[in-house]
Amino acid sequence: MVPRKNSLETIVSECKKVMASVLLSSFYLAPVQYYSKLFRAERVYIEMHDTYQKQSYRNRCLIAGANGILPLSIPIEKPEAGKDKMTDIRISDHGNWRHLHWNALVSAYNSTPFFEYYRDDFRPFYEKKYTYLFDFNEELRALICRLLDIHPLVKYTDHFVETLPDGMMDFRETIHPKPSRQKPDPDFKVAPYYQVFRDKYGFLENLSIIDLLFNMGNESRLYL
Repeated sequence: MVPRKNSLETIVSECKKVMASVLLSSFYLAPVQYYSKLFRAERVYIEMHDTYQKQSYRNRCLIAGANGILPLSIPIEKPEAGKDKMTDIRISDHGNWRHLHWNALVSAYNSTPFFEYYRDDFRPFYEKKYTYLFDFNEELRALICRLLDIHPLVKYTDHFVETLPDGMMDFRETIHPKPSRQKPDPDFKVAPYYQVFRDKYGFLENLSIIDLLFNMGNESRLYL
């Protein structure tokens, strides 16, 4: 009999449909769809020269709480004139948001199978003060990739990409919290996984990657 580990590795190898390269924006605790791109692409380019957009995943994420979907938003300082590029956006200390976000994560996921296992990896992000939103997002993304055991080749753009090179797929605006702003993504197929509040609300799809990670642990990579 083939060991379970080997058969799972075979499934991953056979089912992983590789995309040559993808172009993404920098998001806060991005949704599962975003990490499916990081998992499947040979090369990932993170846009450094896009304009910051309100009510996007750049400063917000969606988690599953006891009362349903809960949005968490990082407050930002009002950009100076001409300083609205994503890499110029500064995080505000308004409203003690770090404390509120961490408490919300604990409340939502403390009863999940893997929250205790990962909590010490995430907690420092809500204790340390970051100046720039882009830096905060990217350090979180790097951590999550490591925890998922995915290792995308990530590069950062040196200018705003207007004309896509051959073989590159642009997901900068495809992945958006507002249904009216989302664009078709036939490569992303939603499949249910275990969620603590599923009996109460049904399966809540495409939440922040931490929903998958805290509920499924090391099987998250197989899900992707």
